[in-house]
Amino acid sequence: MKLKKILAMTMASAMVAGMLAGCGSSSDSGSGKGKYNVGVIQLTEHVALDAANKGFCDGLKEEGIDANIDQQNAQGDQSACDTIASKFVNDKKDLVLAIATPAAQAIAGKTEDIPICITAVTDPAEAGLVDSNDKPGTNVTGTSDLTPVKEQISLLKQLIPDCKTVGILYNSAEDNSLFQAEIAKKEIEANGMTYKVYTVSNSNEIQTVVESMVGKVDAIYIPTDNMIAAGMSTVSMVATENKIPCIVGESGMVDNGGLATYGIDYYNLGKMTAKMAAKILKGEASPEDMPIEYLDAAKCELQVNEEIAKELGIDVSGLDIEK
Repeated sequence: MKLKKILAMTMASAMVAGMLAGCGSSSDSGSGKGKYNVGVIQLTEHVALDAANKGFCDGLKEEGIDANIDQQNAQGDQSACDTIASKFVNDKKDLVLAIATPAAQAIAGKTEDIPICITAVTDPAEAGLVDSNDKPGTNVTGTSDLTPVKEQISLLKQLIPDCKTVGILYNSAEDNSLFQAEIAKKEIEANGMTYKVYTVSNSNEIQTVVESMVGKVDAIYIPTDNMIAAGMSTVSMVATENKIPCIVGESGMVDNGGLATYGIDYYNLGKMTAKMAAKILKGEASPEDMPIEYLDAAKCELQVNEEIAKELGIDVSGLDIEK
């Protein structure tokens, strides 16, 4: 692995905008002469989900799939997910990609006939999307973004060796976040620390909840939570000012003010999902028989925000950054 220096937040935002260029949009749905009509329902807009979306679109092209891609973003609104899902069913899409758990649950609740590929869903079985991750048994398959929580907590202990109490922050409505939080609790205790759980139910609560952590925790752990990821700059604003480091679930959160992570590559996760979608569209496989796939945890990348580390007075030079 190599230690990456994180770019400024404004540059990261510009990169995200560029990534989605050419990936299709709702305005160009049906305008081409593609053989397949594919719908994409994305829960919200942030770096990780955008990267998975881009990877999926690029992956379809690499697999030789000629498709009209109808891009729809729910902007974090569950009711919007349901509306988009109903539209895709009425449009009789050949396949739907659902990005993030709430988006996947919305479309899976609307149809048992249209093949659904999911990505950025931590535990599809726990979320009620498949019978089991090894054999879905439904019209849903795809990829999990389960991150190496154990390694992330070990990284927290390495960077903040005097840490006694960790605040676990996530959105209580996201099943994937709850699943990761449970793993984090065990790993925190295994590393001789205690934890306090802090949850939000909407983005307006983020600043208040993080402010309530000041003086009560020595560090914050945040899983791959979509709501917190979208509001990570707010978390960092409060936490960094109060010298509380944040170990986070994915690299986009590091870009926006987290201290560090061992994170998966969401772009590659999207491309992996595209390979599965291509097999379904070509009639080579059925979702019910396709196990949920995972990126190799050994390929997760150590990413550190050196500017945040400097502000917090944390020395990152001693990290074991070479395999």
